[in-house]
Order: sequence, then structure tokens, then C-alpha cells
Amino acid sequence: MFEDIKAIFKNDPAEKGLQWILYPGLHAITCHRYLAHPLYKAHLFFLARFVSQLNRFMTNIEIHPGAKIGKGLFIDHGSAIVIGETAVIGENCTLFHNVTLGGTGKHTGKRHPTIGDNVFIGTGATLLGPITVGSNVKIGAESVIIMHDIPSNCTVVGAPGRIVRLNGEKVDIKPERTKE
Repeated sequence: MFEDIKAIFKNDPAEKGLQWILYPGLHAITCHRYLAHPLYKAHLFFLARFVSQLNRFMTNIEIHPGAKIGKGLFIDHGSAIVIGETAVIGENCTLFHNVTLGGTGKHTGKRHPTIGDNVFIGTGATLLGPITVGSNVKIGAESVIIMHDIPSNCTVVGAPGRIVRLNGEKVDIKPERTKE
């Protein structure tokens, strides 16, 4: 939890003093880490889902109890975030409101995105399917990435998402669809 609190101070210039106590993103992550996810890992699926639904009701952030979340996640303005069951989020990532890490409905097993370390996902971005987003990636607001892997060290914008920076250089690359 200490890393998640540090992430608030690092990422939110408006944070002053003890306001972090009121962050719904911190509440959602804490409930997920220390209640819902451990219950899920113990195969207490109904209880885990019940806790996650209470968490959703209280914070308006839906994190499936099966999702794996690294330390230092910062959820800013957490309203309407959805993180699916097989989603994996690396360390020191930032999610803004209305982000979806969801499935397409066409897959079994691994159905949700895997997000690397130090990834920024802007407001309203939608990432669907068992895709991989590399580390040190910035995904712009309202970007839509469906069934396209994203390499490390790039910036993606638009719907559909296009890579506009790769390793610090301006580019214009439409990622190719991953195998379904």
C-alpha cells in the first residue's frame, strides 16, 4: 500500500497533505489487494466477487478479483474504470477515469490485456482482448486498441490506436492485428 500512496504524491500535483485518504482509486486498489484478490486465490470465488462488487458500489471502480495488479498503481478520477479477470497490470502505472481493460467476448482463458511497467493510460481509453502493452508506453485519451500488441517505449493515440512515437522518434504506425 505504501507504493500506491507514493504514486499519488508522485502523479497528482493537486495532492496536499492527507487528501490521499479520500482517493477512491486507493480504496479500490486496497480492497482488491487485501480482500478480493486473496479470496479469489483461495478459490472463494463467490465471496471474492461479493467483495469486489461492494468495492465497485463504493468507488465506481470495477476490478475483477482475479486481476493481477503491480505495486504503485495510480488511479486518478477513478470513476467508470473496468479491469477484467485475466488483466495484468505492471508496476508504477497510471489509469485515468473511464479506462476499460476488457475482453472481446471471442476468447477463452487469457481474455484481457497485459500491461507492462510505467504505462500511462489516458481518459476513456479502451483496450480489448488478450493483448500485450509493453513498458514505458503512453496511451492517449479515447484511444481504442483492439487485438493489437503495443511495443515498449511508444506513444499511442486515436481510434483505432496508432503509434505516433517509438523510442523517442516520431512515427505513424498502425499496429498489425494479433492472431485470434
